[in-house]
Amino acid sequence: MKQLDVAIVGAGFGGLCAAIKLRSSGVDSLVILERNAEVGGTWRDNIYPGCACDVPSHLYSLSFAPNAHWTRPYPQQQEIQDYILRVTDDYVLRTLIRFQTEVQAMRWLVDQQCWQIEITGQEPMLARHVVLATGPLNKPLIPDIPGVANFGGVAFHSSQWRYDVDLKGKRIAVVGTGASAIQFVPEIAPDAAHVDVFQRTPAWVVPRWDQPHGLLRRWAYRYIPGLQRLSRWRVYWFNEMVGRGFMGSKRIQDLLRALAMHHLRRQVNDPALRQALTPDFAPGCKRLLISNTWFPTLQRANVQLQTQAVAGIASQGVVGADGVLYPCDVIVWGTGFKATEFVAPLEVYGEASSSALDPPELGALWRKQPAATRLGITVAGFPNLFLLVGPNTGLGHNSIIFMIECQVRYIVAAVQGLRESGKTALRLRPDVQQDEYAQMQHKMQGTVWASGCKSWYQNADGHIDTLWPGYTWEYWIKTRRFLITDYV
Repeated sequence: MKQLDVAIVGAGFGGLCAAIKLRSSGVDSLVILERNAEVGGTWRDNIYPGCACDVPSHLYSLSFAPNAHWTRPYPQQQEIQDYILRVTDDYVLRTLIRFQTEVQAMRWLVDQQCWQIEITGQEPMLARHVVLATGPLNKPLIPDIPGVANFGGVAFHSSQWRYDVDLKGKRIAVVGTGASAIQFVPEIAPDAAHVDVFQRTPAWVVPRWDQPHGLLRRWAYRYIPGLQRLSRWRVYWFNEMVGRGFMGSKRIQDLLRALAMHHLRRQVNDPALRQALTPDFAPGCKRLLISNTWFPTLQRANVQLQTQAVAGIASQGVVGADGVLYPCDVIVWGTGFKATEFVAPLEVYGEASSSALDPPELGALWRKQPAATRLGITVAGFPNLFLLVGPNTGLGHNSIIFMIECQVRYIVAAVQGLRESGKTALRLRPDVQQDEYAQMQHKMQGTVWASGCKSWYQNADGHIDTLWPGYTWEYWIKTRRFLITDYV
């Protein structure tokens, strides 16, 4: 069986960036395995009404492939997907991609010093290195609520939007008030007969400064050299300043709180509703939301905010924690994703230790113990495996594309370093991994995310294994040099 040099799993931003940079570094034996029929990842899958990014457009693109076609400060889903398609074609990546190829499991073969990749309905393939670019926001979270199977209407998650279901004139129950819900609820409410929005905890919401670019500005960004890059760095450093609040700066937190409260008071006159929409935690502890339409939508005559959890589902509708049945024809789950399940449902079997008979499976390992890594990229016991947007590399304040590029640069250096060493496998030292995780958790204690609220950033034990507890420029520095001494 022929052995590839690198296999990349996933054709979203991360997988495409990795392919571009690995190929330019001289890696010719390369394939991208994509389970769907098109590239795009989360921006291909999430097509709910109003879907848009909450990172400004000039920063939400690859630094080496700026997009001169942005039409507004915050890009909408189709604009981002169009950009991803252009990058795919501009860098001639389609010849590398195997579409509709679903990876089920991967196993490290000790004798051959490579990964065996098991694919649904196909022969396995072998690859010396594997880059997992499956992303953290692709596993919908639907709460385990009693009676879900008994519902007599239509129910779906926001990331699996049912455009074949006509919502006009329907009674709709929306469960969850996160980043997706505040985008799609204002879009569907005007045509619905009634919408009940179930909110367990209010979120901090700040204004969305999103006036479309005029023709002159779009012309300038396209034809004046360096202008778009200057705008990119302006946005980047502004976001890093906001990040100071997340890292513990009370002054910045107070400014964010004042901005959000001004936005709330300006848009909501009713004191009772305003109180129901006021969080009791520090801004940023849960994801900070950006919207101009959320508060006005909640004050529509046909929209009712239910400040309670959902206790159960009946055939006719949703049962609230108050025991009342709220009739509906459609349930839309705006309940987010399983962000702490970094590799599941993919099974990744690593290298068995001398004290264990069976090789460890990565997903099961991280369900039993912290998701410790080196920079969120490599894992002890899993040679030649690289993660993109792995544990403790998510962000609450800046662009994940920046982090992806840092990780890809590190991966390219690792592959080159291994090649130059003449060795066959790169094994992370367990002591390096343990020390880094301890430092990460210590640093996390000083951030807003550890200030007391409960969020999807946390795992079942309360540990925050999803976010980077620092500034992105710190991560850039840490990933600039690949240290072979961290590895055996």
